[in-house]
Amino acid sequence: MMFKAYLVVCFLATAVNAQSNVRLVDGITLGEGRVEVLYNGEWGTVCDDWFRLADANVVCESLGLGAATYAYQYAVFGQGTGTIVLDGVSCSGDETSIFDCGNLALGTYKRYCGRFEDASVRCENGVRLVDGSDASEGRVEVYYNGAWGTVCDDSWDDTDAGVVCRSLGFDSGTGVGSADFGQGTGDILLDDVSCTGTEINLGDCSNAGFGVHNCGHSEDAGVRCSGTNFEVLVVRLVDGSDESEGRVEVYNNGTWGTVCDDSWDDTDAGVVCRSLGFDSGTGVGNAAFGEGSKDILLDDVSCTGTETNLGDCSNAGFGVHNCGHSEDAGVRCSETNLEVLLVRLVDGSDESEGRVEIYNNGTWGTVCDDSWDDTDAGVVCRSLGFASGTGVGSLAFGEGSGDILLDDVSCTGTETNLGYCSNAGFGVHNCRHSEDAGVFCFAQTGSAELRLVNGACNREGRVEIFYDGVWGTICDDFWDDTDAGVVCRSLGYSSGTAVGSAEFGQGSGPIIFDDVECSAGDTALEYCPSNAPFDNNCLHFEDAGVRCTA
Repeated sequence: MMFKAYLVVCFLATAVNAQSNVRLVDGITLGEGRVEVLYNGEWGTVCDDWFRLADANVVCESLGLGAATYAYQYAVFGQGTGTIVLDGVSCSGDETSIFDCGNLALGTYKRYCGRFEDASVRCENGVRLVDGSDASEGRVEVYYNGAWGTVCDDSWDDTDAGVVCRSLGFDSGTGVGSADFGQGTGDILLDDVSCTGTEINLGDCSNAGFGVHNCGHSEDAGVRCSGTNFEVLVVRLVDGSDESEGRVEVYNNGTWGTVCDDSWDDTDAGVVCRSLGFDSGTGVGNAAFGEGSKDILLDDVSCTGTETNLGDCSNAGFGVHNCGHSEDAGVRCSETNLEVLLVRLVDGSDESEGRVEIYNNGTWGTVCDDSWDDTDAGVVCRSLGFASGTGVGSLAFGEGSGDILLDDVSCTGTETNLGYCSNAGFGVHNCRHSEDAGVFCFAQTGSAELRLVNGACNREGRVEIFYDGVWGTICDDFWDDTDAGVVCRSLGYSSGTAVGSAEFGQGSGPIIFDDVECSAGDTALEYCPSNAPFDNNCLHFEDAGVRCTA
């Protein structure tokens, strides 16, 4: 995916409630889908340029779906049909609507996004409990294709309830029916639910099909959950000298609150810092970064160090404390803070070459060529959809005019974005524009990595291909034995038989190729005619597979 120059950074504002002007559509299961926003009376999409987990968090939280677990690019849930409303979205995390986040003004200026760049999200939970006496019980409602709906109690039992409760952070649950917590008003979205107990999401359980039922709301299912309710918390650092330190604040129920420093130590700080992309951290107390002003949400935090989120750590209970804001906890994080950078190539003869420029704080800047080599160039090129690259410096593509943003870049070659590579620090350099780095990128050469997944043996399975730094699937449109033969021969087998309709289960990454039409002479899947990468009209129930013959 190539990025062009953007002209203005602005904010689109709306007075409409966040839940009514944002929806997730065409997801395969609960709490996921293509992000669509209501603007000027019409639903449109969000371009995936600069779309990251912080932005996805705002979307998920605004819909009541918890924190985001994935921010997807490349229209993984299909391409939208309305206007592309937002691009270059950049949320800080404290916004209540995606419209409050910084963004590039697509309403006024030329759009540089295609439908294959529609952004999507997967949220922590597409399930909520409604009308119970507290957060541990209620009528089960699920979010699917832009709306909340209920679950019918046909065959509803404690196993099903357990899946719901564990997905919400509880230990177990008891299923109740007959609208024990009152009747819902939305669609009845699930019926004949039958969980095994091993599922992590209610949408993974066997059911009659989304929207298929023979029920009335008098049969709405509910649960009573028991045991611990750990929550994945959105965390930010406030009032530090830079983004690596500050007072720890966590987000709950529409507002930010603080953490008390009772028992706060470096282990707890490490969990916070690693969740923010740093390597480690030091805990500080006594309001070292000033006193917060909102609720104190956590106290007696005790992490083991293995947790991935502060909400997983033992604590006194949400909102339970004996503290004042003079005891607000903070952290000082150290080492790497990985950042996904927007990259473009400028002043080359075509889109495969040029001076490397990266986007920061509303403007484009350059990269110094100190230690710049082919490994660094390869990371840039692969992030732009090419197979490999050669690094060049010393004015190969002319001098840039913005700030020099990176120097002493040293990639290992495994990174998927230039921001993940070691460097001197953002804006730290000893260079001039006569040292601006560039690249020559090269297309695929038949070395794309393939794998077969979920087969009964290693000769069969769902076809997955590693492309642009991510594993993804192939759509079964036009998929036939000729295509399967190319895959199987590239894996060392003699021939293959094509299967479709996700016979080996549905994948979870992007759908990378569609309308593949190989000829018998093709030696690699990426040589076969197909739609452009990530350009498809498919869902994962169309994932292609093969059975290879030795």
